[in-house]
Amino acid sequence: MPASPNALLDPEAIRRLRELDPSGGNKLLERVVQAFSNSLERLLPDLARAREGGTLDLQVVRHVSHTLKSSSASLGAMGLSARCADIEAMARDGDVQRLPEQLDAMLQDIQQVRTALAALL
Repeated sequence: MPASPNALLDPEAIRRLRELDPSGGNKLLERVVQAFSNSLERLLPDLARAREGGTLDLQVVRHVSHTLKSSSASLGAMGLSARCADIEAMARDGDVQRLPEQLDAMLQDIQQVRTALAALL
């Protein structure tokens, strides 16, 4: 059973975004969510290629996780952001033992966050 949007997204972060556009006329929240989605569309294929062939491209894994760490935090997806920070550290340290399972978990987190974000809009 997927977590509720409140469990995945920090309500305070969403409130701050909404406060920046109180009337909703600028569609700030929608634009931030769209930017996050666009970023995923660019980064996830890179990540898939970095995982092909049985050898991880740690530089790509590190770049993708670093970028997603920041963008997910800005939307209040703190669990995803923390997982990305862990993955970034593993890639930096060359710790490839647990990376595949962490990357799979990150992809699941991303899907749950996408669902939670869609529920907000």
